[in-house]
Amino acid sequence: MGAVLDAFWRAVAYCLHPRVVLWSIAPLVLAGGAVFALGWYGWEPAVDEVRRRLEEWALVEAMFRWLDAMGLGALRLMVAPLLVVAVAVPLVVVVSLLVVATSMTPAIVDLVASRRFPRLERRQGARWWHALGWTAACTVAALLALAASLPLWLVPPLVLVLPPLIWGWLACQVLGFGVLADHASVDERRLLLHVRRWPLLAMGMCTGALGAAPSLLWATGAVTLVFAPLLVAASVWLYTLVFAFAALWFAHYALAELQRLRDAAGAAPASSPLPGPAT
Repeated sequence: MGAVLDAFWRAVAYCLHPRVVLWSIAPLVLAGGAVFALGWYGWEPAVDEVRRRLEEWALVEAMFRWLDAMGLGALRLMVAPLLVVAVAVPLVVVVSLLVVATSMTPAIVDLVASRRFPRLERRQGARWWHALGWTAACTVAALLALAASLPLWLVPPLVLVLPPLIWGWLACQVLGFGVLADHASVDERRLLLHVRRWPLLAMGMCTGALGAAPSLLWATGAVTLVFAPLLVAASVWLYTLVFAFAALWFAHYALAELQRLRDAAGAAPASSPLPGPAT
């Protein structure tokens, strides 16, 4: 836990580094602009299509008639926008993570390595296409898990728990692999990801929880649905900052553990390669 906390505070400090701030601009502009454009031109057609589909279901139409009879007819207007938001937000989170993983993480790892571990040998355990394939496979698994868990989101506590858990797992898998891809050998990467899987998973869960925070924008009231395209674009900005911090956190922790692994192997080859967490 000491190594995790040490990496955490170092990541917080590095967030203020001019290079990190500069690197975050391009993903923010590209992802945020693309999402805003899609939301601006596709929001109303998507809501209309969802509303049309809902009205074709007899059970949903019966529920709408009951709401009208209870004097709550205005609520039926919120159902379709809420469903569009419920589908769009997880996709935006995943896209933000992928943008950070592909565009910022390599530069972040180079920065951390050059400043803290200048003598750490790069053993090229994974090429860029390996990282891309791993990222794609984990993303597909996360999207399938999100789709499978959609019915459970109707239970109020679970909608606050399941998506962050899935995002956290995805962050752990993608960032854990990505920060070690260049410096660790295949065996070193597999060993570290296995032996340190629980700290890495805990870091991923914390990242998922932080990534869920921007979603609270939608809990401020029905008025947020009016500004949905703008709020989705603003959420991309927050998600990108969260995942940029997570990349720094994973880089500081994983590279420190890799250095410890090599130091332990060089000093006492017969001993356990990872005797305990760094402090």
